[in-house]
Amino acid sequence: MKRSERLVDMTQYLLARPHTLIALPFFAARYGSAKSSISEDLAILKHSLAIHENGILETVAGAAGGVRYIPFLGEKQTASYLTGLAQRIQDPSRILPGGFVYLSDVLGSPQDLRAIGQIIATHYAYTQVDYLMTIETKGIALAQAVSKYLNLPFVTVRRRPKITEGATISVNYVASSSDRVEKMELAKRLLKPHANVLIIDDFMKGGGTMNGMEELVKEFECHVVGRCVLCETQFKEPRRVADYLSLININRVDTTNKKIEANVGNFLTQTDFDRF
Repeated sequence: MKRSERLVDMTQYLLARPHTLIALPFFAARYGSAKSSISEDLAILKHSLAIHENGILETVAGAAGGVRYIPFLGEKQTASYLTGLAQRIQDPSRILPGGFVYLSDVLGSPQDLRAIGQIIATHYAYTQVDYLMTIETKGIALAQAVSKYLNLPFVTVRRRPKITEGATISVNYVASSSDRVEKMELAKRLLKPHANVLIIDDFMKGGGTMNGMEELVKEFECHVVGRCVLCETQFKEPRRVADYLSLININRVDTTNKKIEANVGNFLTQTDFDRF
């Protein structure tokens, strides 16, 4: 196999298995090549990824070592995408009754989900996470996009029980948008005790739903290691969660004059891009 052919196949193989350690002898056997040739191929691939700020190849030395692909998106690309997304969200036609903002087109776009998933995975690339958690329904696509780049399972919290999921654990929480006590639950077999959980949601106002998911994590004797939302909006009262990341900050939704003010959230200032 020619080097160009090896590089194409090797790239596809690694990108499909992020955060997975692949031993060099595996590639040597796969392509019928010497380890020295494989090492040279990986050096080329590592250089190309670094130039385009689209990931890093991490080498692990030793008999049990190998190489793993760590997805990330560079600061310039991230800032450019989030700035453009904030501008798109300012479209006044997105205003919904109650001051909510229409985001279903973003959460249904493969291109947007790919970018958002990679951006969130960049921040948590070196965080010890075992599971991603979200709540039905709009958060599901978002969690799935992030799970692809972190190569981790995600679990979906339900508002109503599903007979196909078996026994569940439930908590009551106060919905910030209505101040009503509501219920959420998760199947018992979905989380293992003492696991590290990253909570992801599409929209946050007062943080009631996010806080409810955190309480649910505690019921499983697990730990919350991060909270991230696609969009946050202004809330007059103190939020029920304080430590979180947001990609977009919706400053104001003027339903009378049909105007939305949005900008990039705190993600850029809270993410250390220099570690890559």
